[in-house]
Amino acid sequence: MAWTRDSTVAWLFGDARSIRDGKRFVEQLGRRMIESGFPLCRLRLGCRIIHPLFGGLSFAWSVDQEGATEVQPDHGYRDREAYIGSPLQHVSETGERFRRRTPELVDGRDHRVLFTLAAQGVTDYLGVPMRMSDGRVAPFVVATKADGGFTDQEVAECEELASYVAPVFETFIVRRLARTILNTYVGPRTGERVLSGQIKRGDGELINAAIWFSDLRDFTPLTENLEPQALLDLLNAYFETVSDAVTARGGEVLRFIGDAMLIVFPVEGASSENQACDAALDAADDAFSGLAALNRRRTRSQRPTISFGVGLHLGEVIYGNVGARERLDFTVMGPAVNRTARLESLTKELGTPLLMSSQFAQSVSVETRSLGRRAMKGVAGRHEVFAPISAP
Repeated sequence: MAWTRDSTVAWLFGDARSIRDGKRFVEQLGRRMIESGFPLCRLRLGCRIIHPLFGGLSFAWSVDQEGATEVQPDHGYRDREAYIGSPLQHVSETGERFRRRTPELVDGRDHRVLFTLAAQGVTDYLGVPMRMSDGRVAPFVVATKADGGFTDQEVAECEELASYVAPVFETFIVRRLARTILNTYVGPRTGERVLSGQIKRGDGELINAAIWFSDLRDFTPLTENLEPQALLDLLNAYFETVSDAVTARGGEVLRFIGDAMLIVFPVEGASSENQACDAALDAADDAFSGLAALNRRRTRSQRPTISFGVGLHLGEVIYGNVGARERLDFTVMGPAVNRTARLESLTKELGTPLLMSSQFAQSVSVETRSLGRRAMKGVAGRHEVFAPISAP
């Protein structure tokens, strides 16, 4: 059956443009190619990406799997044996086609991935460059188990198809980049709002949440005594430990304020105030435990240890878009935020690493103890504060 590429191209610029998921796109592209007569057994599309953790993104599909898979190698992947000398390296870095019939493989010349594919019955491997608008080259890879491999006509038409796939595939990369940048710099909750169009100054909403404010101990002496890189390493270790604990429990880091962190555990959907408060307190326990383990390692290497305090409150906050006309920020504000920060300040005065407001203490499942009524800067009156009976 001759390959009728035109039907695949028509799909690319028709229904395919409404697909938002890269895995689904690659799977459907592979199935369309087979339905139109192309002897495909494997399909892979990949590209280098901008991401704080990953160096690349690729989607792979084969006829013997139900759905496509997504792979995100870390930044060091280009220094590894799996990449060096591979067909993907050849296409990505030279911008040239790579073609190899597996019966023609030569030990010492061809990459081991080709021998692995040959053992699985692949007879021909073809990688062609897709050129992105910013100059990057993304490999478009197909393989077949057909006797004799691809025909010259199939190779030529596959190269042409790659030029049609490139702009559609690039939209997935651009969307991923936008989401990555937003999630990295403003958080997933805020990022979703920006992507959905809530970017007008003054947009906002009231949300009920368990609110967390934490601050490093003795940060000023650290800034005076540590070399810049050592200070950055300390801050990143602290931020990472707390962030990992918080996100695992459903919280979101809204912002870093110097050495402080403002975090929310929203009460929304099926969650309750009790669940939000329990999640925040569990995250605090995890963070304290994580830093205790980290500090043991830092002590052994003669580096300064890290300690911090946490204030926890339950209340309603304004979650909104504020700023100048051309420089906006999503943040939470209101009396509840100020009270949470004041609670954290009291942890230093009372010599305890974690304090809760009465509203939070009434909603959390663990037993708490009162530390009396205390004055808080900028907050009228005196307010009862609490700590867990089993303090971290």
